[in-house]
Amino acid sequence: MRLNLFGTETGTMLAKRFAGLSTVLHQSTLPKTVIELVSLRASQLNGCGFCLDMHVKEAVAAGEDPMRLHLVAGWRETTVFTEAEQAALAFAEEGTENVSVSDDTWTALTKHFDDEQTAALVCLVGLINAANRMAVITQQKGGAYQVGAMAHFES
Repeated sequence: MRLNLFGTETGTMLAKRFAGLSTVLHQSTLPKTVIELVSLRASQLNGCGFCLDMHVKEAVAAGEDPMRLHLVAGWRETTVFTEAEQAALAFAEEGTENVSVSDDTWTALTKHFDDEQTAALVCLVGLINAANRMAVITQQKGGAYQVGAMAHFES
């Protein structure tokens, strides 16, 4: 690890803000499963071991089927995700890899999610990509995350 970001005053203050934003997303009507699937897929694409560890463990603790989590990377080649989840995963991929998303992806997304949920998804993709980048830059490693560990930043 290059820097314990959470061990600095600035990093701790930012973590509290991120936790607050995450709380807003979890209080939205966006299904919790979709939040974790989108977070997991973006983290896979960004190579963020810390966030992969966190989102897999949090999803399993919330009751997600571990088999579905194993299949997120190849979601297009599976039968375990709903059309809505597929639209959200496509949106997460394009929002992570590209400057924008295609009209087709946007249309598929808004077919399954209302404006409030779509707004939450836009913010979620931006937030998880920012978190991934900070963790990758500082070389935070996955493997030691404990479920609920980020909760102490909320307030």
